[in-house]
Amino acid sequence: MTDWLGIHILSFITFLPLFLALLVLASPTQRLAHGLAIGGSLLNFLASLHLWYHFQVDTPSLQFVEKYTWLPSLGIQFFAGVDGLNLLLIILSCFLTPCVLVSLWGSTQPYLKAFLAALLVLETGMIGALVAFDLVFFYVFWELMLIPMYFIIGIWGGSNRIYATTKFIIYTAFGSLLMLAAAIVLYIIHFREYGFYSTNLLDLYKVTSMDFHTQSYLFLAFALAFAIKVPIWPFHTWLPHAHTEAPTSGSVILAGVLLKMGTYGFLRFALPLFPEALVHYSPLLLGLGVVGIIYGALMAWMQQDAKRLVAYSSVSHLGFVVIGSVVILNDKLSEEALTGALYQMINHGISTGALFFLVGMIYERRHTRLLADFGGLAKVMPWFAFSLIIATLGSIGLPGTGGFVGEFLILLGVFKFNPIVGVLAASGVVLGAIYMLSLVLKIIFGPLENEANKNLKDMGAIEKIYMLPLCVLILLMGIYPNVFLDKTRASVHYLAENIMHYRLSVISEDQRASNSTNINISDEPSVAR
Repeated sequence: MTDWLGIHILSFITFLPLFLALLVLASPTQRLAHGLAIGGSLLNFLASLHLWYHFQVDTPSLQFVEKYTWLPSLGIQFFAGVDGLNLLLIILSCFLTPCVLVSLWGSTQPYLKAFLAALLVLETGMIGALVAFDLVFFYVFWELMLIPMYFIIGIWGGSNRIYATTKFIIYTAFGSLLMLAAAIVLYIIHFREYGFYSTNLLDLYKVTSMDFHTQSYLFLAFALAFAIKVPIWPFHTWLPHAHTEAPTSGSVILAGVLLKMGTYGFLRFALPLFPEALVHYSPLLLGLGVVGIIYGALMAWMQQDAKRLVAYSSVSHLGFVVIGSVVILNDKLSEEALTGALYQMINHGISTGALFFLVGMIYERRHTRLLADFGGLAKVMPWFAFSLIIATLGSIGLPGTGGFVGEFLILLGVFKFNPIVGVLAASGVVLGAIYMLSLVLKIIFGPLENEANKNLKDMGAIEKIYMLPLCVLILLMGIYPNVFLDKTRASVHYLAENIMHYRLSVISEDQRASNSTNINISDEPSVAR
């Protein structure tokens, strides 16, 4: 069993949640369904730690590779792998899902079994998109994520959920169709150059026959799909509505993982597939990222609804990830900025996920998210106040938290590129401190004047169970960043140094078969077909 799991670990963690969703729907009682969902998701998280412990940190090669032929005549196969670019995101997905499911224990949510099943299907979509190295399967998982999120917002969302869901689907579906069209063109170009069909991403990386104009059109199609998902300004307008209307669980997953699919897509697809177009459009993406940082921060500062404030903060924070991903120095990506972007993805998922959990707690108790309705909660909810402060410090990037590491590395790379751009981006850090500390001040400090707040219950045992790991991780990522950075360093260095001629290396099939848990990778990178 151990050998089988080692060889098929990616298939296991990808499809276990889908299997669990079926069990949940078939369960005779709601309590049993919830127990199965939590237990199965925890098992999946433990299985994902196999990737962490057996990951080889000294190579950019793909590890834990799985290949299964599906349509050989069309060159389509299930091809999954892990490297330093997706490892932490996979584990984050597997970590946040049980947190969300635990948070629903004792919930009076209508149609709870269907809600749990939707969250589990969403986990399969997220992990599948992260591990996929076949363009067709990536697109299938990319679209699969939309279906459960559509129902999560549309059925269990707020009073304006239909508008929010419709806008979310229109935006993301439009971007997805553009990406599909570009993928088909790339597929045909590869066939004309090499004489065989392939949707294998490693084969597509080797396409050299595209002229600059073709690269530009294809790059813009992929980039727009990913920009909408991030979202980058001005494609962000669906996000505040989706967050505001989504239930707390949906907001946590949306902010924690789904938005990262856009930034991950840039790193895995748009940048290495179309490097010449990247060089040309890098200033445009930098500009949009900086505008998003400042605009998102100013909009967050103006909000009176706590959830909308956190939603707009995501626009600002992910602007940092965007600029960190596209800084080019001497025909190379900035390694510092790229590392910071990847690190900030993880930190944002944890700190913003924690903030949405906390906003959800006070909404459940008071049925309002308006900042004016609170004040002085630290007197009656000390555990809540402590957790909110930790999550806030992680969000604003205080030294000693993960947010500081990510933003510092990004700004270091940006300042080397252009000090003016660096100063503009750094203004987002200052604005972030203003609006987030204002949130803390208005909710937990000051006089406890509102009678409705004087008898509020502090965090219960269940709430502490899922909030404590999030708070610990926020601090752990700031105090011991190398624990996480070591996993990404080789892949980030390889991508940054070779962006103009990027080729991922993959272990050979016989190596994979001979060692299922601790894969030996050759010193010389090689591409396995």
